[in-house]
Amino acid sequence: MSAPPPHTTPAATDRSVHGKRVVRTTVVLLFAAWLIDYTDRLVINLVLPDIGKEFDLNRGQQGLIVSAFFLAYALCQIPGGMLADRFGARRVTLWALLAWSLFTALTGFAWSFAALLLLRFAFGAAEGVFPPASMKVLVERTAPAERASANGVVMSSNAIAGILTPLVAVPLLAAFGWRSVFFSTAALGVFVVVAIRLWLPAPPPGTDPEPEISEEPPRVRDVLRYGVLWRFATMMFGYSTIIWGLNTWVPTYLEDERGLPITSLGPFLALPALAAASATVIGGRLSDRLEGNHRKVIVPAMAVVAVTLPLAAHSSSFAGFVVFGTLAVFSASLAYMPILSVPMRALPPSYVGMGSAVVIFGGQVAGMVAPPLIGVIADAFSFEAAFAFLVLGAVIAAAMALLTPQNTDSFRAALGTASPIHPSTTTEQS
Repeated sequence: MSAPPPHTTPAATDRSVHGKRVVRTTVVLLFAAWLIDYTDRLVINLVLPDIGKEFDLNRGQQGLIVSAFFLAYALCQIPGGMLADRFGARRVTLWALLAWSLFTALTGFAWSFAALLLLRFAFGAAEGVFPPASMKVLVERTAPAERASANGVVMSSNAIAGILTPLVAVPLLAAFGWRSVFFSTAALGVFVVVAIRLWLPAPPPGTDPEPEISEEPPRVRDVLRYGVLWRFATMMFGYSTIIWGLNTWVPTYLEDERGLPITSLGPFLALPALAAASATVIGGRLSDRLEGNHRKVIVPAMAVVAVTLPLAAHSSSFAGFVVFGTLAVFSASLAYMPILSVPMRALPPSYVGMGSAVVIFGGQVAGMVAPPLIGVIADAFSFEAAFAFLVLGAVIAAAMALLTPQNTDSFRAALGTASPIHPSTTTEQS
């Protein structure tokens, strides 16, 4: 066994090893939770054509099924942050996982368009409290300098879900019908609930302990009045407009316009999803190395998106659509962690729940708006026009990247001197 480094006591070494173990275990468990989260919401995109045929729905109505989820998801972001700050992030994470698994299973019993809207709304509400609670779980167990990298690995699960979901769901869809897909993914959610319940470690010494009930949680008005958070939320809106516009409608586009049946799409959807997963991890590492400075990543990334999206939309060949579409998804995904990096570094654990909820809220508004809007444009004009329209999201994200603070000190200064987390009263924990 090697000796501890000079000037390092065995106790300090043990604490360091324990801290790394806590981070690794937390990342693995949150990765699993987010993987199920995204799988549960992505399966609707694969089964939309079948649902549309069974209930005789046009594209606008199909888009509303997706939007019902995002409406509830968006509305519950800030309440989810309040619950996490008030009752503890671990507890709220478990509640959310269990509740959304239940509503996923119930979706498989839907008997009408109205029932689908209601169940997807309830599902969105259950999932909506999860992101800020998850973010708080991670922040409580990591140091600021490693948060973007750790969260980048966690959030790469979203893109991995984009790879695995078609591979698992399409055979179930073909063999047993669209309802079986929801029953199967709900069962996976229950396994993740048990895993987090048993194995999520407590925050290591030196971090804020998770309270049973916080005596003085942040006041909602103290968080919602910070305009700088809403600028980051607008940046997330731009990014998510691109992602959810493509995620929702590409399977339908490939089937209706390119003549590819849903059952053959798994390999074609895996390539952009793999690109998104790698870009999310890379974006997290870049954010930690740059200590924020997100415009250095987001502006060039969105410039590439603005070029490649129209090229994909108007490509005459299927190969061209896949290549340019994959480049667009990779570039957009590079921006995800840089959007979150500065708020995650600058907000203390007691404010992460509601603070991150405000930023994430912007993305969910995009998820609520983009699917039906793209469906309406596709019906009125063409899918080419609908996908080209998504360039607007790249413009919004790039503009907000230039109009937001680039590091911890400038972020806290932007909150104002009256803020309890102004740099004069709060220092970044190391």
